[in-house]
Amino acid sequence: MIFDWSAFFNGFGTSAGLIIAIGAQNAFILKQAMMRNHVLTIAIICSIIDTVLILCGVFGFATILESSPLLLKFAKWGGFVFLILYGLRSFLSMRRDHAIELDKSRKKPSWRRIVALTLAFSLLNPHVYLDAVVLLGSISSQFPDAEQPSFAIGASLASVTWFFSLSYGAQSLAPFFTNPKSWKILDCLIGVIMWSIAIALVV
Repeated sequence: MIFDWSAFFNGFGTSAGLIIAIGAQNAFILKQAMMRNHVLTIAIICSIIDTVLILCGVFGFATILESSPLLLKFAKWGGFVFLILYGLRSFLSMRRDHAIELDKSRKKPSWRRIVALTLAFSLLNPHVYLDAVVLLGSISSQFPDAEQPSFAIGASLASVTWFFSLSYGAQSLAPFFTNPKSWKILDCLIGVIMWSIAIALVV
């Protein structure tokens, strides 16, 4: 392997452009980060899953997904159901007056629950597979075999950088959500994002 900076920056830029877009996973991370719910755990899990999928895409797994309509269909409908239910939960949460200070006095979600939700948002989101596996895998195929590892390193580094930046940077927004009205707006926004993505998956 010969490290190639051109392939590295191409992988980093492409991955960053895909992952920074607002989506269900990012909305989930944002909310949990502001609540300080197992932030490190979420960042690590998301980074590992995304890195594994990127490596699978760059080194051949894209072919499997592209040739398996059943697998793509399963991912699509599984993601649809999950996003609809979680969006409904966010809308129902708007009926309560709560803020970050109030939530601090509440019992935080268990580590196992956070792990389960993080895995669900990461693995039941078809966009993760289409972006990290199919799209990045296809783009990486444009580079010679010797340069593809450099592309994979760049793409993976962008993913890890984003998840940790979002997880810890979002905490600076916490003061804005001491007002219950701000929290209702966030719950509504998250619900809209969830349902919009769910509808887009099937339409």
